Amino acid sequence: MNIEQRTHFIKEKAKELGFLHCGISKAGFLEEDAPRLEKWLKSGFHGEMGYMENYFDKRLDPTILVPGAKSVISLSYNYYTDKSLSEDGYKISKYARGKDYHFLIKDKLKEFFESIQENIGEVDGRVFVDSAPVLDRAWARKSGIGWVGKNANILSKKVGSFFFLAELILDLELLEDAPTTDHCGKCTACIDACPTQAIEAPRIVNGSKCISYLTIELKSEIPTFFKDKMDDWIFGCDVCQDVCPWNRFSKPHKEEFFEPHSALGEYTKKEWQELTQELFSEIFRKSAVKRTKYAGLMRNIKFVENSKKD
Repeated sequence: MNIEQRTHFIKEKAKELGFLHCGISKAGFLEEDAPRLEKWLKSGFHGEMGYMENYFDKRLDPTILVPGAKSVISLSYNYYTDKSLSEDGYKISKYARGKDYHFLIKDKLKEFFESIQENIGEVDGRVFVDSAPVLDRAWARKSGIGWVGKNANILSKKVGSFFFLAELILDLELLEDAPTTDHCGKCTACIDACPTQAIEAPRIVNGSKCISYLTIELKSEIPTFFKDKMDDWIFGCDVCQDVCPWNRFSKPHKEEFFEPHSALGEYTKKEWQELTQELFSEIFRKSAVKRTKYAGLMRNIKFVENSKKD
């Protein structure tokens, strides 16, 4: 295959595997992202996520992470759902309501990689899905999947922002895609709606103030500063995406793997407050919610409830 045929094969295979987008960039140093990442880290916006300080060079240059890399294939996978949880329950981010996306997408990436090797020839590289020092959004922007919105998420005019990002980094030359243009305009809906004012400026999110960070990454007690600001969120937060005008174009996923456990649509707040370790393990088996563990989820529920009493 020549470079055009290889690129066409990869784009078609991505569609066949159910990915929303497939964009391609030349592997190399992300020069314009380096100062932004450095400033973000120096500002302490990563909070207790110390791992963000590791592998600085690898985050910015995939040729260090994957020696011999020539192309970065960026992919997106839809997880949007229009189904609501129990009206008398708590809020859990849409991406975490079904089984952990890492399992599904990693399997698809492995199949993708094997298909490339079978049809194109001897190709070396690695697959990534939010599990290594790769700047997913920087590569998604560079490859034309979307632009960086004011909430720092990747936005697409066609499907909004409710999608996962993943990459294949290969030692294979392919045709590059061009970045798309910014379509946020003067809109500040996400900034205005953020319950904790975590979006401190357009495209600059103070992670240590984000509800997703507080309910998932933070291992210590949630600071009292956030009382009355959690809005019943006990795992993650979708506010800045829910208010984004571009998400009116989001379409519900058709992935059975992402269908939630029945408890999420039925449990009341009282039932969640009385949740046992055994029930937690059953409801969230193979779920991303396991990241916060039983103790973390109960801490989040207790904080939300105590905020209402004070």
